[in-house]
Amino acid sequence: MPSKVEALVRNFLRTDADALYLVPGERMYLMRGNARTVVGREGLSEDSFRAVAGELVPGGPVETLTQLRHRMTFRTDETQPLVDIQFDRLGNQPAIVITRAKPEEPAPAPRVFALPPPAPPPPATAAPEPIAPPPELTAAATPPPIHLSQQLAAIKVKPAKLIDELLQRMLEFAASDFHLTSAQRPVFRVHGEVTPQMDWPIFTPEDVERALSMIMPERNRKEFTERNDTDFAYEIPEVARFRVNVFRDRMGMGAVFRHIPFEILTVEQLGLSPAVVGLCELPKGLVLVTGPTGSGKSTTLAALINHINETRTDHIITIEDPIEFVHPNKRCLINQREINTHTRGFKEALRAALREDPDIVLVGEMRDLETIAIAIETAETGHLVFGTLHTTTAMSTMDRIVDQFPADRQQQIRVMLADSVRGVVCQTLLKRVGGGRVAAMEILLASNAVCNLIRDGKTFQLPSVLQTSRQQGMVLLNDALLELVKRGLVEPREAWMKTSDKAGLAGLYKSHGIAVPT
Repeated sequence: MPSKVEALVRNFLRTDADALYLVPGERMYLMRGNARTVVGREGLSEDSFRAVAGELVPGGPVETLTQLRHRMTFRTDETQPLVDIQFDRLGNQPAIVITRAKPEEPAPAPRVFALPPPAPPPPATAAPEPIAPPPELTAAATPPPIHLSQQLAAIKVKPAKLIDELLQRMLEFAASDFHLTSAQRPVFRVHGEVTPQMDWPIFTPEDVERALSMIMPERNRKEFTERNDTDFAYEIPEVARFRVNVFRDRMGMGAVFRHIPFEILTVEQLGLSPAVVGLCELPKGLVLVTGPTGSGKSTTLAALINHINETRTDHIITIEDPIEFVHPNKRCLINQREINTHTRGFKEALRAALREDPDIVLVGEMRDLETIAIAIETAETGHLVFGTLHTTTAMSTMDRIVDQFPADRQQQIRVMLADSVRGVVCQTLLKRVGGGRVAAMEILLASNAVCNLIRDGKTFQLPSVLQTSRQQGMVLLNDALLELVKRGLVEPREAWMKTSDKAGLAGLYKSHGIAVPT
C-alpha cells in the first residue's frame, strides 16, 4: 500500500469519526455526525492532493475521477477493516472522502464508474512495464451502475415520499435549509455550515426533476417553464412548513427548502429588547426589519405580529411571497395574502389593503420603488406598516430607500421618511459557541435627532446618534456584537467577520482587553 494513503487510512481508523475529507486548499477534517474536526495545521496543497490521488489510481486524471465520483474499497492489510475511498466534488472543489466500509450493508454506489481509456504512451525503444494497482483496488473500481430506485430501496425510501423523507431528516438534524441539486448529494445547512449527506445517493437531473414535480403546484410548474425559477410553500401536515425556491443551473434543476416551524417563537423566547417590543404598541408609522438573506427577519417579524395578535384588537393584513408563518386569529383578525396566489404583486396588494380597513399591514418584501412609495404613504395615512429590506445597517437602510427614487424626488422622500419611520431593526445571525445561532441587532428609533438627520440627508451621522442614545433603547451593531462576545456566546473572530465597521470593533476589542483577530 502506498505510504501516503496507508498513513491516512491508519490514522483515520484510530479515530471514532465517520469520515475523513481531503479538499485542496483546506485543512483535512473529520466528520462525526454533524460535528466537524479540523486535522493538521496547514491546508492541503494541490500537489499533495494529486499525489494521494495518483497513489490510489496511477495515471487516473483527478478531474475525471471526481467528476464521475469514482469509488473503491480496500484495506491496508488483513488486520485492518475495509474502508471506502471515493473521489467526489464539494461544490466546485474536488475531494477525497474516506469512510468505513460496511460489507453487510453496502453504501449506495455512484451512477457512473468507468474511467475513459488512458492515452497511449509515446513511442519508445523499450516500453516500461505498466504499474499494476493492488488487486483489491482493481476489483472494486468498476462495479455495475445502480439505478436510483435501487439505491433508495437500500436506505428504505419510497420514491413517492423522497422529498418528505429528506425534509424529515432535515428536521432531525435541526437544519435551517435543505439543498437539492442535480449531480450532487443532498446538502443540509446546520448551524450555518453546509453539510453533504454522504449516505445518500447522487441525484441526476432526471431524479431531481421527478422528485420536484411531485410536490410543485401546477401554477408554479407553468411559471418555472416560463422563467426557470419559482417560489412556493410546501407543508408536511402536523410536522412543518417550508419555503421552496426551485431554479435551474448549468447541471439541471435544483431547489432550496427553508424550514418554517409551525410554532411561532415569542418575543420573550427571541430575547427581543423592550425597545423593539415597544414598536408593536405604535398606532401608526413605518417599522423596518432588515438584514441579509437567512438572518432571521421572518422569525422576528412573526414574533412581533404574534405579540400584537395577543395584546391588541386590530385588523392585520400580511402580504407575503410565499406565506411563511401561519397566524391564527387570537385577539386580532388576520388576513394573510400570498403573491401570485391571492394577488398579482406587492404593490397591487398594498393598494388594495387601503380599502380593506387595516390597522396593521406587513409587507413581506419592499422590492421596488412603487412598493416602497405606497408603504410610506400607508404609514403616513394612519396605519402601522412593517416591512423588510436586505440592508445591514440603519444608515444603509435609509440610503437604500432614498436611492430608489429619481434625484428630483429624493428630498420629498426624505421628508416623508423622516415623518413616517418609527424604527429600524437590522439583524445578523452568528454561530453560537457550542452550537446553534444567535442574533445581533442594531436598533434605530425615531427621535428628533434621527428624524432631522434623515430629513437633511445626513444619514452618515446616524451611528453617532446610536452611540449616544443607548438610554432610549438604541443599539449600534458593533456594541451588540461586543456584548455577545463578552457574554461568551460568540467567538471574537465570528463577530469580527459579521461587522461592516471592523476598525470600530477593533477599538472596542482593545478597550475591553479582547485580542483583535488577524
